[in-house]
Amino acid sequence: MSYHESGALSAEEPLCRYEGSKRWFRGPGRALESPYVVCVGADETFGRFVARPFPSVLDERLDVPCVNLGSLFCGVDGLTQDSGVLDLMNKAKTCVLQLPGLLGQTNPFYRVHTRRNDRVLAATSDLRALYPEVDFAEIHFVRHLILRLAEFQDARFEMLADTLKRGWLTALSDFLTRVEPPVILLWLDMAHSPDAQHLSLPEPVRVTASMVEELARHCAGKVEMQVRPSGESDDLEDMLFGTMQQPMAEYMIGPATHRAIADRLLPAIRDLD
Repeated sequence: MSYHESGALSAEEPLCRYEGSKRWFRGPGRALESPYVVCVGADETFGRFVARPFPSVLDERLDVPCVNLGSLFCGVDGLTQDSGVLDLMNKAKTCVLQLPGLLGQTNPFYRVHTRRNDRVLAATSDLRALYPEVDFAEIHFVRHLILRLAEFQDARFEMLADTLKRGWLTALSDFLTRVEPPVILLWLDMAHSPDAQHLSLPEPVRVTASMVEELARHCAGKVEMQVRPSGESDDLEDMLFGTMQQPMAEYMIGPATHRAIADRLLPAIRDLD
């Protein structure tokens, strides 16, 4: 099923592809003539349900083009296992890398879809042995899987979380050593209000400040921001979505937050000149 068929996009969100990569990125496509800045990431960089995501704001304010390589459902695997993404980054002047979450990675306990890293393809025999009481046939998304396993609140879940964290650090550290231009890490820490705890992942499976600091050793800069989904702010009314898409839009960051991200990134990028 394509992104269009799944209803993932609004009419205002064009897609494009670049030679060498299998992923669909936020369009319209750009002529990749050096020098350019590239922003790589997932739904937030893509700017889901937003007319002008932060790469577009940067494009208007920088002296060089800013290319949006935001891709829907892109996790650790989508970022690190697509050689085309790395090639596009290595041809850029500067790279902004939005850090992915922990869940979208194949690991000893489950396998994810190569393009839609939010989908579980299969639980491994190790996970089935660890949780014999769980019916994994009913679970198709990584967030659903983690929330289900977190219900048991025992040492098994700590083992799973530790495996995800170690896999995340190993994969991203290796990836960053292969990126040649200077990289600015962008960590968007999704904050939720106390009455929206059902949206949050358990604490053990969140990226931590110490993990970001470890990756930052490979990078030229770092920007950290706590952001709120549009459903918990005044941004929702300024987003572009159909009636059936509102539940998805409420999880995304809105236009004002994208402008704030661009404001924070702009001096970090200019400082590298």
